[in-house]
Amino acid sequence: MEALLQPGPFIVVAALAGLLIGSFLNVVIHRLPRMMERDWAAQCAELRGEDPPALAPLSLTSPRSRCPQCSRQIGALENIPILSYLLLRGRCKGCGEPISLRYPVVEAVTGLLFGLAAWKLGPSSAAIGAMVFVAAMIALTFIDFDTQLLPDDITLPLLWLGLLFNLWNTYTDLSSAVVGAMAGYLSLWSVYWLFKLATGKEGMGYGDFKLLAAIGAWLGWQVLPLTILLSSFVGALTGIALIVVARRGRNVPIPFGPYLAAAGVIALFWGKPLTSTYLGLL
Repeated sequence: MEALLQPGPFIVVAALAGLLIGSFLNVVIHRLPRMMERDWAAQCAELRGEDPPALAPLSLTSPRSRCPQCSRQIGALENIPILSYLLLRGRCKGCGEPISLRYPVVEAVTGLLFGLAAWKLGPSSAAIGAMVFVAAMIALTFIDFDTQLLPDDITLPLLWLGLLFNLWNTYTDLSSAVVGAMAGYLSLWSVYWLFKLATGKEGMGYGDFKLLAAIGAWLGWQVLPLTILLSSFVGALTGIALIVVARRGRNVPIPFGPYLAAAGVIALFWGKPLTSTYLGLL
């Protein structure tokens, strides 16, 4: 066990664990929105005095993964992160339909970021917390891309976990974390209402407020200006590219959560030097 806590082995173990967690995140990304839709449908039926729709049970662990095209159950050897995708040449073993490139991408990104957390923070509770933070950000990014939802089932526990880690000043002091949570929520809440009063439209969802509050709870209020600046810059560039290159209509909504999440990960690893540089330029 002591050998695994040495920097080199710890990075390798963290990266391998990231690949496995990335495989699970693919399940979360695919199933959690569907589970939410079922809950909403059941609640609506209850309010109407009707029986909820009769559907097969669905959770993050059951049923086992199947091909969405031919419904063939995916075996354990076909579920090895990245390797199975390469051996299958990106196609279902049963029907030959292409497997989305997203699956190995999520696994690879999670493994790389877990390894980065282990390298920068070493064998510590801070590294473990950073991996939890990164996993949540990856799941939220892809769920928001797919559905324009940022589930409370992820954002709210993430916020409280940030405050919990900072009881021991893991990433910032507790007072900065509490102020960061409040300032993160209220800053985007204010932008939302100013935009709505000015245009009559909703510029973002409440999930964005909660996500920035969670980032503030983990990293402190000091990184919030940098996070908002980075996310707005990347979001604006992406939006312009989609309009010019993909000819996407200007009225088609673009989720803001993925850019907040990306900025949060950048702030986690490089927030302090970037903030110092930014303030120095001012």
